Amino acid sequence: MYLGKIVEFASVEEIFSNPQHPYTKALISAVPQINPEHRTDRVVLTGDIPSPSSQPSGCHFHPRCPIAQQQCTDVEPVLRNINSVTHQVSCHLATGGDLR
Repeated sequence: MYLGKIVEFASVEEIFSNPQHPYTKALISAVPQINPEHRTDRVVLTGDIPSPSSQPSGCHFHPRCPIAQQQCTDVEPVLRNINSVTHQVSCHLATGGDLR
């Protein structure tokens, strides 16, 4: 969840093995890993967290998103199936592959 909105919904295994929302990727990258083989590049979010009472237009995460595009500012994404009927994501740019 980000600012009270579900951004990704899937099984624990699917979330950790194939995160699709940039916020999910950032959260997972912040978890310390003892085994160096399991380490991933840290996603550092910049900017201020918007106020829940004055949320930005479009995707609420776009002011802090490292891959945001114009459509993210203009149109609020809907939760949609990706990869399977049990993995849902609210991101215009999620395709089921690796988000960079």
